[in-house]
Amino acid sequence: MSKNRILSRIFKVAAVLVIGMFVAWLALPAHIKNAVIYQYPGIEDWEIFNYRVVKASPAPVPWPEAKDYNKISLTKTLSDTLEQYKSVAFVIIQNDSILFEKYWEGYGRDSYSSSFSMAKSIVSLLIGAAIDDGKIGSVDDPVYKYLPYMDEGKDRELKIKDLLTMSSGSNWNEHNKKLSGFPTRSYYGDDLPGLAKEVKIINDPGKKFVYRSGDSELLGLIVSSATGKNLSEYADKKLWQPLGAEHDALWSLDRKNGTEKAFCCFNSNALDFARFGKLVLNKGRIGDRQLVSEDYITAATSPASYLIDRNNRPVDFYGYQFWILKHNGKNYPYMRGFFGQYVIVVPEKNVIIVRLGHERSQSFSGYHPWDVVTYLQEGLKVLE
Repeated sequence: MSKNRILSRIFKVAAVLVIGMFVAWLALPAHIKNAVIYQYPGIEDWEIFNYRVVKASPAPVPWPEAKDYNKISLTKTLSDTLEQYKSVAFVIIQNDSILFEKYWEGYGRDSYSSSFSMAKSIVSLLIGAAIDDGKIGSVDDPVYKYLPYMDEGKDRELKIKDLLTMSSGSNWNEHNKKLSGFPTRSYYGDDLPGLAKEVKIINDPGKKFVYRSGDSELLGLIVSSATGKNLSEYADKKLWQPLGAEHDALWSLDRKNGTEKAFCCFNSNALDFARFGKLVLNKGRIGDRQLVSEDYITAATSPASYLIDRNNRPVDFYGYQFWILKHNGKNYPYMRGFFGQYVIVVPEKNVIIVRLGHERSQSFSGYHPWDVVTYLQEGLKVLE
């Protein structure tokens, strides 16, 4: 056989292999392809997902700068912690004015960053708004009333309140990092409603706290079913615009014109994120409007102490998709995201603390990452 014929055969075999690999790649599910391409989540992932716009207020309300704007000094512990965990924004707002703000890596007041799981708290607020609107009866409504496919077996026992308090008893495994696991499929996949139908209740709901992003996604689907609107549309009318947001937010979707990732991925900036803290501080009222009932805000930011945790102790750290940090005998509700995205509410000081960044502590004080404990404790020192 001539050398040219051998080379020709090698070329044909190589071409077949390349074509075969290309066809196999095209056949892979979206979540596998995206996971291979993007590897690990990041705070700028709004750039890689389709999104829906949550429209800014037509009459935005900027935060004024306080008389002592940026004149306070952060403690060394606070400064070191902010640097250690690669912060991109840190803001302290007191009495509705910016007392302190600092940005890193070229971020600023207008920079988008992912909320990650802070979005769960936003979805909780939308549940409260839908109850006020009469679209949802109460947190004790059965889930199947809004998601009819959950009308069999233990699914039928599930209440909205069980989802709000992360006590669904479902088969969602938050720690399964395999490509076939719920977390990867929800973050990188393209069919959240379809994935939600795979969530099954396998233990008695309303008994034990187990953190599950699937509970939050189901809440998002309930809001959409009850209101007839997608999450973004309902959020801009009921929260974002009435809060006076200066910038459009971007809520990441599973596909073009698809479903919001209710468990994460509401993209905004530190100063606009702070508006959710103001809503909690004001017990659901902004100006002369009650955006979410005071009773709902109180319940959302109070521990669901009738539940037990992994150590069979009463839950004193979580409400309705809000975390609750105890310090010196007081409860401090806060929103929390995977990489240390925090909106912390300090009622006795009329203060909101916002921190955004790339990392958070992997050491915990109970259920709270040590860095959020530091931001609260050292922030209180700064305010003395």
